[in-house]
Amino acid sequence: MTARTDTVAAQSLVLEFSRVFDAPPALVFRMWSSPEHLCRWWGPKGFTSSCETHEFRNGGSYHLLIHGHVEDGMTGTFREVVENERIVFTFAWDHDPDWQTLVTVTLKPEGDRTRLTFRQEPFLDVETRDSHLGGWGECLDRLADALAGRPVL
Repeated sequence: MTARTDTVAAQSLVLEFSRVFDAPPALVFRMWSSPEHLCRWWGPKGFTSSCETHEFRNGGSYHLLIHGHVEDGMTGTFREVVENERIVFTFAWDHDPDWQTLVTVTLKPEGDRTRLTFRQEPFLDVETRDSHLGGWGECLDRLADALAGRPVL
C-alpha cells in the first residue's frame, strides 16, 4: 500500500498539458531552436527575455533571462533534441540552482497544425507545480501569438 501511495504522490508533482498550434511542427520547433525566435515569446505575459547562452543540441547548455516586474534567469542542459519532434532539457532557476526539473516538449503533426505536449517534473509541491502551469501557459500563449505574426505582449 505504501508504494502505491508514493506513486500517486509522485504523479501529482508532474505538470503535463498540451496545446494545438496553427503551424507545422518544423515552424514550432524553429521557435524553440532559434534564440532570435525564442526570445520573442519566452517568459510570462508582460516580460521580455534575453538569451545569454543557447547551444541547441544534445548536451548543449542554455541560460535565459526574463525581465519584468522581477528579474530572474533559468539554466539547464539539452538532454535530447530530435528535430521537429522532441526537446528534452533540464530546468533550474538562477535563484534556486539546487532544485532542477526535467522538461519534455513533444511535437506531433495534426494535419497542418501541431500538438505540443509539455511535461515538467518533479515538483517540490503542488503549489509550485501550479504556479509553473500559469507561467508556462502564458509562454505558450505568447508562442501562439508569435506563430500567428501577432504582437507578443
